[in-house]
Amino acid sequence: MPPTDTTTSTAGGPASQEATAHRFTVGLLPLLAEADLLDSPAGWGAVPTPAGPFRLEPVRPGRDLERLTGWMNDPDVAAYWELGGSPAVTEAHLRAQLDGDGHSIPCLGLLDGIPMSYWEIYRADLDPVSRHYPARSHDTGIHLLIGDGTNRGRGLGTTLLRAVTELVFDNRPRCTRVIAEPDIRNTPSVSAFMNAGFRYSTEIELPEKRAALMIRERALRNLL
Repeated sequence: MPPTDTTTSTAGGPASQEATAHRFTVGLLPLLAEADLLDSPAGWGAVPTPAGPFRLEPVRPGRDLERLTGWMNDPDVAAYWELGGSPAVTEAHLRAQLDGDGHSIPCLGLLDGIPMSYWEIYRADLDPVSRHYPARSHDTGIHLLIGDGTNRGRGLGTTLLRAVTELVFDNRPRCTRVIAEPDIRNTPSVSAFMNAGFRYSTEIELPEKRAALMIRERALRNLL
C-alpha cells in the first residue's frame, strides 16, 4: 500500500487544517495592522544619511533610562521638554506611552549605531493635539531631541528629520502627512523642520505651550 499523501488529505486532515488556518490569518491581517497603530517602528530598519546610517529603536527603560534622564537634564533640553529631575520623572513620561494604547512610541535614534537622539513617533489623529488642528486619518507626529550638545547647531537636526519622515512615509502607506508642533520660541527647531521640507502652517495653542504647526506632505516628498 502506498504511503498516505498528506498534501491531499480529505476534509479535517492536515492540509485542510492548514488551509483553514491560512485563511484565518489572512482575514486577521487588516485587523492586526489597525491594532498596530504605528506599523511597527521597531522593524523599519535603517535609512542612509550624509552623516551615516540612521535608525529608530524603541526605548527599553531598563536599558535606556539613565541615558534619557541625563539628556532630559541638559539645560537646553529641559527648557522645552520640562522633564528635568530624577529618573522617576523620565520613567513616568516613558511609562505613560509604553503602558498606553500604542498611539505613541518612544524611540532612541541611532546614528552609525550610536544612540544620540530621542524621538516620539505618534498618531497625531489619535492624540489630544488633534483637537487643535484639522487632523487627517493616520497623520503621524514626531517629537525629538538631540541628546548630545556637540551634535546641535550644525544642521544635523535637519538631516535626521528628513530621515525620519522618509522612514514614516516608506513604512506607513496610509499616512499622507507628518506633523510636528515645536514650541514657537524654539526657533532653531522650527528652522530645522522648515529646512527638512516641512511647511509652517499656523500657530496653535496647546495646554503646555504655544506651538508652530509644521506639516510635511507625502505628495511633496520628492519636491522639498
